[in-house]
Amino acid sequence: EHMVQESLQDRELGTYPRESPSLHSHFTTLSISRESRSKHRAKDGAVGTEQGCGSASSRAATTTTTTTALFEPDGDGQTPQVVVLVGAPGMGKTTMVRKVMVEWREGKLHTQFDFVFCIDCKAIVLPMEASVADLVSQCCPGLQVPAGKVLDDQKRILFIFDGFEALGFSLVQPESELSSDPREVKPLELTLMSLLKKTLLPKASLLITMRPTALGSLRQCLKGECYVEILGFSAARREEYFHRYFENPSKADTAFRFVKGNEILYGLCVIPVMSWTICTILEKELCGKKNLLECSKATTGMVMFYLSQLLKHRDRDKPQVLQQFLLQLCSLAAEGIWKHKVLFEEKEIKDCGLDQPDLLPFFLNEKIPREGDHGSVYAFTHLHLQEFFAAMFYVLEDDGEVVSSLGRLEKDVNKLLESYSKSRKDLNVTVRFLFGLVSQKSIEYMDKTIGCRISPQAREELLEWLQGRHRGLSHPGQALKVSEMDTFHLLFEMNEKSFAQSALGHFTDLDLQDTKLTLYDQMALAFCIQHWAGLGCVTLQGCFFHWQDPEAELDASVPCSAVSGAAGRPDVVRRRREELPCPIHLLCRALRHRDSALQLLRLQWCRLSESCCVELAELLAELPGLARLELGDSSLGDSGVRLLCEGLRAPGCRLRVLR
Repeated sequence: EHMVQESLQDRELGTYPRESPSLHSHFTTLSISRESRSKHRAKDGAVGTEQGCGSASSRAATTTTTTTALFEPDGDGQTPQVVVLVGAPGMGKTTMVRKVMVEWREGKLHTQFDFVFCIDCKAIVLPMEASVADLVSQCCPGLQVPAGKVLDDQKRILFIFDGFEALGFSLVQPESELSSDPREVKPLELTLMSLLKKTLLPKASLLITMRPTALGSLRQCLKGECYVEILGFSAARREEYFHRYFENPSKADTAFRFVKGNEILYGLCVIPVMSWTICTILEKELCGKKNLLECSKATTGMVMFYLSQLLKHRDRDKPQVLQQFLLQLCSLAAEGIWKHKVLFEEKEIKDCGLDQPDLLPFFLNEKIPREGDHGSVYAFTHLHLQEFFAAMFYVLEDDGEVVSSLGRLEKDVNKLLESYSKSRKDLNVTVRFLFGLVSQKSIEYMDKTIGCRISPQAREELLEWLQGRHRGLSHPGQALKVSEMDTFHLLFEMNEKSFAQSALGHFTDLDLQDTKLTLYDQMALAFCIQHWAGLGCVTLQGCFFHWQDPEAELDASVPCSAVSGAAGRPDVVRRRREELPCPIHLLCRALRHRDSALQLLRLQWCRLSESCCVELAELLAELPGLARLELGDSSLGDSGVRLLCEGLRAPGCRLRVLR
């Protein structure tokens, strides 16, 4: 089983995960931002649009880390005694702790610590009163050395508190009540506060993991701490994670190529639990298949599955509480998208009624506070998630009771669509999610798994907008054509045959020029062509089909040999090329659908090669209505032309013009 999945299951079972023999093979290094408390000065910060995580990238150098480096000296030569590991749910905090435990057991941390004691604050049942010695005994019931003797050499001890916010203790305790004796029994809050304040075992080291939303009070208790914020997977590590998850290099390549062709999914893969979610879905889709050409899950479906996993353990007895929370969350997200705003002040969170500790951390990530900061600042875990909730704002049922947090934003779908058409191209992802959310499958899934009611009323407005949009782009007297790639993405996101037929039924031409078509683009295009009965002319001049250069998919920044032992070998590149269909396979297969009315196909300057000729020959043989085929500036070769001639000789071929 894979690391993120294990951490989710362990939380469900209420047990602390012990060492896993598969840990090393499945652990993928995370990107972090590291900064000592002394450097916590007020600076301007903004959420990166690519990762959208925690806004730490503007504060400190982003790097990757090993567990042994957590307690190494910083740039000033100071070795931190307290490390606070911060990250939103699903970012990999517990996985990092598990890695620390395993590496200590294997001896990699013996140079730093003789003993490591880990308390899983989410699962362990702690006594009301206890000494540190009692806690040690409870963590390690089989400890052969007396706990008191272990604590005597405090400099070589590491205490780990995983999920510290789950303890729910008040961190405001009288200084006079704090303990300095590890054997002294005190109320648990005082014992833990004594460890944090360093009145107890002042030379021992602490590793505390927590969500950013719980940092406010903790930082008042600590001195000389180092903050390490988990930012997720870098671009290079995402591919590595896919290889570690699938183990089979061919399936890993297929899945990663699919995701990399979808900018939204690829961006979201920075979140480790989202990478796990996508891999889990694609693993099921690949079961018994060689490729993902028939993948039934669009981007919206994967985000909904991710949300269902995050909210799996919440209280399902009060669905109206979640519905009300989401209404306000979606309102905040939408207002932010309209205003190009990704950071929200604490007052805005409270005014919206979002300051609910059992729900807020799943959606909003608090920036690590710094000395001199006034109040906290929040951001969505990823910009694309903010865009998802912004889309939800327009379709989430509210019974007319709840309005926008500031009372200004209206649920006007037409205004959103018109703004996108005219000038706000940055609304693309929000609009795409809007189409995905109102599909019948999405409405049923959200109601069944998350308990949210999505209204289907916007469907008619979306249909009218799509039809009117392309009528306006076509010149009077000319054939009505579709010339925007995002139209195909929007219809593919909804993934409903009848809706696609209605949207495209009035158009006869498809015209895309000089466009780089990724695998995901081609899947969207193929879906629409299959349900486009009146399509007579297809023009794809100068388009580049991404499968033409499979070697380009190999990211030289990650030596996959460390994972699969195969990267860079000629036989692997050859195998990958053989596994890929010809570049226009999806296009030709879609054009051969039963109701095809195709008469003209233009593929000039598409750099087609001999491998495309078999597909083109089949097209000629099966489509008697096809009268004109243009293949200018291609490298078909003599053998390619011979293959094409087989199609020309077929009884069903009625071609009049071949260029």
